[in-house]
Amino acid sequence: QVQLVESGGGLVQPGGSLILSCAASGIRFSLYALDWYRQAPGKQRDLVASITSGGTTNYADSVKGRFTIGRDNAKNTVYLQMNSLKPEDTAVYYCSARLGIKKYGGQGTQVTVSS
Repeated sequence: QVQLVESGGGLVQPGGSLILSCAASGIRFSLYALDWYRQAPGKQRDLVASITSGGTTNYADSVKGRFTIGRDNAKNTVYLQMNSLKPEDTAVYYCSARLGIKKYGGQGTQVTVSS
């Protein structure tokens, strides 16, 4: 059974930082590309950051220079380091693992940026 479990969300003040984690099980983690998405209330789910099995990263323009995606294949975990957070970063953040036509997702973790 495949499971992806996000953690690390919470309430943070503008300008603050958070690290999100997503622990995977049931897949050959090192082979998968990994993504972080987010969905704000009333809005579509958007891709925030991606990392390939080889470590190549890609970011949405809105988070470039502020967010960093990383992976630890030994721990079957993908991370999202979020710095200089803004109120518009408030959303539920989801991780996803994909390999060919296979795609698996987690249940999400809430991030709220507010003073």
